[in-house]
Parts: sequence; structure tokens; C-alpha cells
Amino acid sequence: MPLTEKVEFDARLQRRNRVQIPKLIRLRYKLEPCEILKITVRCPSIWDSRQEYLATMGKDARITIPKLALTLLLHNKPNQGSYLLKVTIEPS
Repeated sequence: MPLTEKVEFDARLQRRNRVQIPKLIRLRYKLEPCEILKITVRCPSIWDSRQEYLATMGKDARITIPKLALTLLLHNKPNQGSYLLKVTIEPS
């Protein structure tokens, strides 16, 4: 079943501003690294912060969040370790 709907999941911000797509979602929707996806990233700990952009999944099942989008999302908050993000992916 290809990705035809919005899928939301929680993810931890990893090194190099990346987020990993859970294996169950990758297997259920048969996501390929060449697919262009519309990504929406929200940070629930910060009021009304949301960024949208287009991206492709890497071969390691991770999506890189652009540095500018991450800066706007976190409003230049000091690094408090790892952030919990709500990620929504949908077809472009």
C-alpha cells in the first residue's frame, strides 16, 4: 500500500538534524528513498511552532530537517539535549 494519507508519529531529534521514520510505517506504506514527501514538523513543548517542507527519505530511513526550518521551529532555544518532535508525512 503506497502512502496516500497523512501519517503522524513522534520522533526524537537526532544528530545532524535528522529524524528517523519508524520501521512499521516504512514497511506498511512501502516507502522508497526516491519518493518526495511533504514533511510537517511540530515541537509540542513550544507553543504554535510548525514548519513544512519537501524532502526525501535517505537510505538509512532518516529525514534531514533543514537548518533554517529547525532554527525557526525552535525559536533559538538553547540546546536542551534531544527534542521530542511530532512529525507528519504525506505524499507531495
